[in-house]
Amino acid sequence: MEQAFMHEGTSVDKGENARLSSFIGAIAIADLVKTTLGPKGMDKILQKVNPEDQSISVTNDGATILKSVLLDNAAAKVLVDIAKVQDDEVGDGTTSVTVLCGELLREAEKLVNMRIHPQTIAEGWRLAKTLSIDALTASSVDNSGDDEAFRADLFRIAKTTLSSKLVNWQKDHFAHLAVEAVMRLKGSNNLDHIQILKKAGGQLRDSYLDTGFLLDKKIGVGQPRRVENAKILLANTSMDTDKIKVYGAKVKVESMTKVAEIEEAEKDKMRAKCAKIIAHKCNVFINRQLIYNLPESIFTAEKIMAIEHADFDGIERLAAVTGGEVTSTFDHPELVTLGECDLVEEVMIGEDKVIRLSGCKMGEACTIVLRGASSHVLDEAERSLHDALCILTSTVRDPRRVYGGGCTEVLMAQAVDEAVPGTAGKKALAMSSFAKALRQLPSIVADNGGYDSAELITRLRAAHANGEKSAGLDMFNGIVGDMDQLGIMESYKSKLQVVSSASEAAEMILRVDEIVKCAPRQREMGY
Repeated sequence: MEQAFMHEGTSVDKGENARLSSFIGAIAIADLVKTTLGPKGMDKILQKVNPEDQSISVTNDGATILKSVLLDNAAAKVLVDIAKVQDDEVGDGTTSVTVLCGELLREAEKLVNMRIHPQTIAEGWRLAKTLSIDALTASSVDNSGDDEAFRADLFRIAKTTLSSKLVNWQKDHFAHLAVEAVMRLKGSNNLDHIQILKKAGGQLRDSYLDTGFLLDKKIGVGQPRRVENAKILLANTSMDTDKIKVYGAKVKVESMTKVAEIEEAEKDKMRAKCAKIIAHKCNVFINRQLIYNLPESIFTAEKIMAIEHADFDGIERLAAVTGGEVTSTFDHPELVTLGECDLVEEVMIGEDKVIRLSGCKMGEACTIVLRGASSHVLDEAERSLHDALCILTSTVRDPRRVYGGGCTEVLMAQAVDEAVPGTAGKKALAMSSFAKALRQLPSIVADNGGYDSAELITRLRAAHANGEKSAGLDMFNGIVGDMDQLGIMESYKSKLQVVSSASEAAEMILRVDEIVKCAPRQREMGY
């Protein structure tokens, strides 16, 4: 009946068809990233299908995988969105939130087949979520009052985050780098002050933290290679001859003398611009755009270090760490704030020369130099380190931590199970399904490690029932271990975000009973 008044090309899925389509799409996406979960998860190769660009990347980062997949299913896109939000908010747990949402929907499908209404299921889930978060909060520990204990917590959280990454076998080294870099921020949590520089060659363990700020650019010919007490002018301006901006414009002259006069006029204009820059009394000039030969020779004569083509991201980051401002006009030197640092010099990393700014005005600036065998290794190491840095900065904001290794999931599921017998109505079944979905996370982690998940999870549940509240999965020995002794810890905020986002997204998909696909409006001829 609806098709009679709907535009041609519009399709409608109703009732069971709509719900089944949503469930299948979301569960398929969860199954796609499920095998990457945990310290023994597998990697995925992502290859572009563009004939001009068939580059590949190797990763097990959930957000990276999901962002690279083109989807047509509406529910699957909801899962991709929650993974992106998890990545932006916390930086880690992107795979966990997707898998938990998929497991909730898998349980919901069974309940719907039992003729339980979606609103009843959603109500039970909301009760279970509240109980889970209460149990999670009760199990969290805050050591922010003790600097040494808090630093140890940060180190363990970083190690746990890096355990599932490519850098697993060097996780102690990279966790130390991440903690040192974050502690230098002194609570500012501005990751722009931490630069990650990738240099192919060497091994992953050759990566190191440089207390200066490294710029992968070249200094102009004949200019100073070392400047102390640097006054840095940061600019985003054209340092080549002005071009006529009208397309197809031509200049006609009567003789070659006139051509020489035009060229000289252009040079005079550039000399005047350089004089204005020199009037700022800077000894280092860093420009986002190119610096051509004439201005470069003028700066060389004035003993000014000129650095060109510091891209937009680089120039903005430099402004943040040196305390300067990016300027485009130079008529009023008194209004321009120059950046400051103790030393600008050229140093070698492997076979390459880079520029190091030491003793920046904003003292928390630093650079992590990554070394590795290939660009694919370096890219994945950068993603891994970025996750660790994000989770550490979020932990500095909310210093509570919880145990990892499936400990908190079983703890939350136990709290929900204990409340089920006292809950009347069908919503008790939904609460049980929520607890079962939570227990699926450590079960999947065990499966990915090649262990007997049924055996391990039953032992883990028994340990928690006997009061061992720090019991979790020791994935390197395939047994139930003490997470406190093993130092396997995670950020409270990350776990909280996983449970909240997954349950809300699953509820949103569960409540769908109709999918309307609208064809785009056809353009009329001539437009």
